[in-house]
Amino acid sequence: MTRTRDLTVLLASPRGFCAGVDRAIQIVERALERYGAPVYVRHEIVHNKHVVNRLKAMGAIFVSELDQCPDDRPVVFSAHGVPQRVPQEAARRNMLYVDATCPLVSKVHVEAQRHDRTGREIILIGHAGHPEVIGTMGQLPEGAIHLVETVEDAEAFTPADPDNLAFVTQTTLSVDDTAAIVEVLQRRFPNMAAPHKEDICYATTNRQQAVKAIGARADLVLVVGAANSSNSVRLVEVAKRAGARAAYLVPSAEDVDWAWFDGVERVGVSAGASAPEDLVEDLLAAVAERFTVRIEDVSVAEEDVVFKLPKEVA
Repeated sequence: MTRTRDLTVLLASPRGFCAGVDRAIQIVERALERYGAPVYVRHEIVHNKHVVNRLKAMGAIFVSELDQCPDDRPVVFSAHGVPQRVPQEAARRNMLYVDATCPLVSKVHVEAQRHDRTGREIILIGHAGHPEVIGTMGQLPEGAIHLVETVEDAEAFTPADPDNLAFVTQTTLSVDDTAAIVEVLQRRFPNMAAPHKEDICYATTNRQQAVKAIGARADLVLVVGAANSSNSVRLVEVAKRAGARAAYLVPSAEDVDWAWFDGVERVGVSAGASAPEDLVEDLLAAVAERFTVRIEDVSVAEEDVVFKLPKEVA
């Protein structure tokens, strides 16, 4: 293939796997080593089919619910967290289960439970139907947590007692969108309790900041990630808001439409927190086959977070 012209690639850092995703994948790998195949996994361990397919090849079986699992094989719960009924059911059946919930998601669960114990009404800022939201809302009885998705929802919400409110958030939201929702809620309910430390996780924040940095300079931004990955979808939105003329989510290099590169001099590249780095490398190689590439690393933060593995697989 003949290289056509010069192209600058603005490579965002941090990108790709976060500590919670890395931990969750390790949990499945270690469970397979320790207990042998098959190991069952409730839902996608992380939102990336390439990761899921690799683990399937190693002997993992992915299921929707526990009733698809035998009692005598280990089951791993995904990084997004699960409603309380799931481990309760596993315990009732004497199953060996390993909880791969990201510790930063577990922190949100603990916050919600603490607010409930003190009698506060709880708002969860998040996206309906996302596994993390289902898991967080499932920590408490139905009706204890109210989901707010938009600024309009925040304006319309009517609490039982405006002075006895608290909010928590999904960990993978747009930092800017969430700030706008929180601003409305705090204006309307100034006594509302906030998280001690922001619920949106460090990895989501860092990846969005890096994409802002490349989006402001790029004609085109490509985010490697899955369509059902909340943090990956948010990165595309962030790139467009930052000034990129166009931005697309691409599961892999095979999904790139090379017509997107017409008239492009600078392309930004990043990856969602559940996208493996080899997919980024494949994309860069595909770009380098077609253009004379100069790669510029754009780094906004260094990450050194590591989460301990659960005792069942440590």
